[in-house]
Amino acid sequence: MRRPDEARLEKSLLGHMGRAIADFGLIEDGDRILVGVSGGKDSHTLLHLLSLLQARAPVRFQLLAVTLDQGHPGFPAHRLEAYFRQTGYDFRILKEDTYSVVLEKTPPGKTQCAVCSRLRRGILYNAAVDLGCNKIALGHHRDDLVETLLLNLFFAGSLKTMPPRLHSDDGRNTVIRPLAYAPESEIAAYAALRNFPIIPCDLCGSQENLQRKRMKRMLDELEREHPHVRASVLSAMGNVRPSHLIDKSLRVRDVEAGVSNGGTGESEWLATSPQ
Repeated sequence: MRRPDEARLEKSLLGHMGRAIADFGLIEDGDRILVGVSGGKDSHTLLHLLSLLQARAPVRFQLLAVTLDQGHPGFPAHRLEAYFRQTGYDFRILKEDTYSVVLEKTPPGKTQCAVCSRLRRGILYNAAVDLGCNKIALGHHRDDLVETLLLNLFFAGSLKTMPPRLHSDDGRNTVIRPLAYAPESEIAAYAALRNFPIIPCDLCGSQENLQRKRMKRMLDELEREHPHVRASVLSAMGNVRPSHLIDKSLRVRDVEAGVSNGGTGESEWLATSPQ
């Protein structure tokens, strides 16, 4: 018999997932979805919830759990394989030695996560095509989206985050993030109650992503006074007013579309500026 907390969290997480799927058309009839399972709490929760949804969804879709063994020392691929077999998931475990490449490409003292994630993403993209999957599901959640937005805002000078649905540049893959609305705190609590075989991402001795940790601490501090800060930032990402930003390319697109306010051109303003 399930504990009340587990049932409550499952219902809440399925609700978040259902809204994201409906809002962005993440799952459609006939989809074959590669679910990237790293062994962390997020990917385990994603796979389990998708399997629950599969039994009750109004459309038919297939799931394929895929784990990438990147050659990290001590990576316990056998634990995940045993779990997949026990639970009856269709799965593949891919082996690619990206660990050596990461060590070679990462300067001393720099975080290895960026290079590692790029390599992993490329391998999953190719695997999806080879395995006949038209979509790739990743376990990024609400907090990931919020933190990524702030990282880009503060350190990259851009307004963007991880979208719930993304077409790859080469057009071969569609990446979906069904947990985009789900709070990390709920996922962590649910994963603990489900007792998933968690594999922490510390096998390579990688450093913490200090900037992301800083964003997380900042949000934690704000939420002590304003408990709904993360939810508010998520809402803001879906409530964009381009006309109230200063991206000049938006103005160019307006002109191309025949929208003009009859203002003076840039060259005329520059000519009248104080020298």
